Amino acid sequence: MLTPKEIINQLLVDVFNQILSIEEATLKERGVKLSMTEVHVLEAIRDTKIPTMGEVARKLRVTLGTLTTSVNILVRKKFVYRYSDDKDRRKVYLKLTDSAIEVLKIHDQFHDEMIEAVFKDLELDKDVILLKSLENIMNYFKEKY
Repeated sequence: MLTPKEIINQLLVDVFNQILSIEEATLKERGVKLSMTEVHVLEAIRDTKIPTMGEVARKLRVTLGTLTTSVNILVRKKFVYRYSDDKDRRKVYLKLTDSAIEVLKIHDQFHDEMIEAVFKDLELDKDVILLKSLENIMNYFKEKY
């Protein structure tokens, strides 16, 4: 019999992997030809108040070198523009193209549909204890990592 710790570990890992797998397959079905990493870089650029390379790397919790590799690919694929600050050439800003915005609409729609289905099928909104527990888990990871 599994311990509660083993069950929670298995649940978190399995849910995370399942969501990524389903998300990738669904986006591919809908015509998105980017990797999940590339889609999540686009999302981080969109969701960063002042999208400099440094700020986006911090948001993604990756090194500047790792982000540079992804951004180079997204620039080549014409999903991102990169430009420097006129006053401080060291600051590099990122801007999404219209193609990137379309991909993010598809990505956001997937997340909306997934959450709607989870609530409909499992009636999570009626389970206050589960919702509070999930919120506690989320807050733990935000604070810890």
